[in-house]
Amino acid sequence: MQTDWTIQSRSGRCAVTGRDFAEGEYFYTLLFRERDGFRREDLSEEAWKARQADGVAAHQPYSFWRSKFEPPAPAPPEALAKETAEDLLRRYMTENDEGHANARYILALMLERKRLLKQIEAKEDIHGRTLVYEHVKTGEVFIVPDPGLRMDQIEAVQNEVAALLR
Repeated sequence: MQTDWTIQSRSGRCAVTGRDFAEGEYFYTLLFRERDGFRREDLSEEAWKARQADGVAAHQPYSFWRSKFEPPAPAPPEALAKETAEDLLRRYMTENDEGHANARYILALMLERKRLLKQIEAKEDIHGRTLVYEHVKTGEVFIVPDPGLRMDQIEAVQNEVAALLR
């Protein structure tokens, strides 16, 4: 089954009420697995509480978590620098090429160690193990399937990624 592993940015407003989030406000992110990939919804605390009170159990999220809203930082000026690990991960996530599955996984782990990505959850289902990350600064969600690398394969993939980043 081909699944869309796109990066999904956080919204600046509640998906239910349409109200803009205020700086420092807590909100809930819900990820739903659907036929053609994942769908993200950001809910205000009020909408979350109403959802819980209504018992909307018919369509439970694949994953959910609570975050503090920080408005996105202004985009930095374009620099003519070499591709970073984050740039390469973003490109590989967009391309969705199964040949990059190992590199995507290693890049996500590298960015987690650098504290640019925060692992929200690791899910095991019929599609295998999936890591759900949130970008610390932007709130974007990265859904990275675990390719099941063996210990004897890791060094080769790390060398491949290092060569791409040079």
